[in-house]
Amino acid sequence: MKIAVLAVQGAFEEHEKVLHKLGTETLQLRKSSDLDNDFDGLILPGGESTVQGKLLQELGMMAAIHDRIMNGLPVLATCAGLILLAEKIIGEDAHHIGTLPVTVKRNAYGRQLGSFHYESGFFQGIGTFPMEFIRAPYIENISDGVEILATVEGHIVGVQYQNQLAVAFHPELGGDRRIHMYFLEQMVTKNPC
Repeated sequence: MKIAVLAVQGAFEEHEKVLHKLGTETLQLRKSSDLDNDFDGLILPGGESTVQGKLLQELGMMAAIHDRIMNGLPVLATCAGLILLAEKIIGEDAHHIGTLPVTVKRNAYGRQLGSFHYESGFFQGIGTFPMEFIRAPYIENISDGVEILATVEGHIVGVQYQNQLAVAFHPELGGDRRIHMYFLEQMVTKNPC
C-alpha cells in the first residue's frame, strides 16, 4: 500500500512519519508529474489553505487531484486540507478542489492565539480522541450523504463522505495514530480505487 501526501506546503512530514510507523509507504506530491505514479490513497495536510490552493493551481495539480477523488481515490484531509476539499467556504466566492459537499468557516476559532487542545473529543468509530486545533476551521453546513464523525462544543469537526475523510484538527500531532489507521483500514483497504 502506498499513500501520497501533498507536499507543497504544510504539515506533510508529520503525516509521513505516522504512516511510516504504521508500515505504509509514502509518496510526496510536489509537482504534476508526481501524479503519474500509482498510489492507493491521498493525504491533504494542514498548513495554509490559500497557499496550498494557489500552488495546486500553479503546478497544474488541482484538476487531476479533483478527478482522482471524484473517481474514488480515498482521501484524508486535515485542517487546511478540509478547506481544500470543501465545496463552499464562508465569505469566499470560489473553492479549491471542491469535492466535499460541506460549507466550512476558515479560522473559525480565531488566529494563532485561538489554537487549543481538546483532550476528550469523541470520534465516531474510534472513541475518545485528543484533538489539536491550530487556526482551525469547522464545518458549518453539510449536505445529504455526509456523515458527521466528530463535534466539539456544537461544531462539526470531522466528517466522512464516500471516499473522503476530513477533520478540522491535526491527528498527526498528538501521537495517537487511530485516525490514520481508520483511514488505511476502513477506506483505503476496503475501497481501492
